[in-house]
Amino acid sequence: MIQFAKKVRSILVKTGKLSDSDADALLEEALRTQTSLTDLLTKKGVLSEDELVALIGRAANIPPISLGRLKHNPDVLESVPVDVARDYHIFPIDRIGNILTIAIANPFDVLKLDDIRIITGCQLRPVISTVESIDRMIGQGYRSDEESVGDILNSFDDVDLELKDASDTGDDGMDLSAISDEASPVVKMVNKIIVDAVQSGVSDIHIEPFEKRVLVRYRKDGRMNEVMALPKRMQNSVTSRIKIMSKLDIAERNRPQDGKFQMKLGNKAIDFRVSILPVVWGEKTVFRILDSTNLAGDIRTLGFEQKCLDDYLWACSAPYGMILVTGPTGSGKSTTLYSAVRHIADPEINLVTVEDPVEYTLEGINQVPVNPKRGLTFAGALRSILRQDPDVVLLGEIRDKETLEIAVKAALTGHLVLSTLHTNDAPSTITRMIDMGMDPFMVSSSTLLICAQRLGRTLCAHCKKPTDANEEALLRVGFTKEQMSAEDFGVYDAVGCSRCTNGYKGRFAILETMRMTESIRRMVVERAHLADIKKKAIEEGMITLRIAGLANVARGKTSIQEVLRVTMED
Repeated sequence: MIQFAKKVRSILVKTGKLSDSDADALLEEALRTQTSLTDLLTKKGVLSEDELVALIGRAANIPPISLGRLKHNPDVLESVPVDVARDYHIFPIDRIGNILTIAIANPFDVLKLDDIRIITGCQLRPVISTVESIDRMIGQGYRSDEESVGDILNSFDDVDLELKDASDTGDDGMDLSAISDEASPVVKMVNKIIVDAVQSGVSDIHIEPFEKRVLVRYRKDGRMNEVMALPKRMQNSVTSRIKIMSKLDIAERNRPQDGKFQMKLGNKAIDFRVSILPVVWGEKTVFRILDSTNLAGDIRTLGFEQKCLDDYLWACSAPYGMILVTGPTGSGKSTTLYSAVRHIADPEINLVTVEDPVEYTLEGINQVPVNPKRGLTFAGALRSILRQDPDVVLLGEIRDKETLEIAVKAALTGHLVLSTLHTNDAPSTITRMIDMGMDPFMVSSSTLLICAQRLGRTLCAHCKKPTDANEEALLRVGFTKEQMSAEDFGVYDAVGCSRCTNGYKGRFAILETMRMTESIRRMVVERAHLADIKKKAIEEGMITLRIAGLANVARGKTSIQEVLRVTMED
């Protein structure tokens, strides 16, 4: 603004409105009091606002406008987010096709006009007004948005929230609660949405633009539910705020962007991964909430069946070999692997992880973030790690033949390797590795244990009710008469109450573990049929996902419907 003030001073002198000495005195006063020179000129009666705007307009060859007689157009306001309007001191007046008419105070700042052109995606037709008039119109024109947001904000309690630089490892950060009275409603609203999600145990936040509104949905316990709808006019402001938090390009609207940031809620630091994707009605934003306090501290707290827990602990205690956890995205594989890492971690061993991205930071463990754009792939990172004298390696995911080959060789040369694959069950993981190009002998020799995993929702203890299913129906589902005759057998259905809303509260792991026994190893080498391998594994004690799920139904932990939803029939 200093350069603009000097430009205005020059115009006043050149047009004979002020002498050099008077102009210098007013400029000095404006700088000393941190007041805009245009405001000072009108308050002192040197020039009226209309006269001042006309002078600047003639100098810049841009027409002036009197905003006092202007009615704002709600549809045009959507072109410019409120935060951008305030920061750049501009006000959108009209839009015809791709031509946006905006009121500006400083027509000489070409770089600022370029920024606005990029942010809005429009060709600009500027008109001249004063900073004071523009700010006044922003307050009036965007007020309805702020009132809508205010209704939402009133539904939240005050929280102690701190936004931190994602790259900052210290304790310094911008304390958002300290500036909550001065911050825009958009800033406070985004913060509150995030805080409510964290406090409710949500895993993902979805902000989705549609034709006439913007939906906010939370994913909790694996299921989506709508929590609020925002005014359509808030769409660009909300997205811009999130981009600022995630250090993304605020002007880019036509390609996907990924970012991250960290917040402190009380004494708890929480990381967020952000994905922004262009869709028909704007940009959709998804937050993944990474709360390290949700990580299981002990394998025994994950709720595995005793047989599965014994298998997992046995494999984790092995000096070398490969442990694979399989399942779809969102099935809890990372939590299971991290629990193993925490169980194995010891000052006497060198434990390294390779992840894309690093979801949770673990004290005392070397964690390598994959960065394909810079040439650091899973395979490349794993090769380098093997030259770093590791004892245990956690590989976030095996995505290709090259990575699989290196992992298998590492497991065969004295390293304990833990990783994940996307397969439907434990036995089919063997077929998957062979299909990827691995020799069956190498697969059988390197593999210790394969765990297939799903997450099931836990019934709410306050509202669940006994099922009315008869014995014949329970037998068809997969229960045995022996199970149904047990004293503690009890099958329940979900109901829903004020504490859970949908009958479920929390999730638990359903696990299927298959050891690479001598008999199964021989079958793999002989390329036996997958069905025969699965049959043999069951004979040797493998509990399938469906059976493990039904065991939890029998204990009243979950419902039949939930197990049928997350597991396949054997």
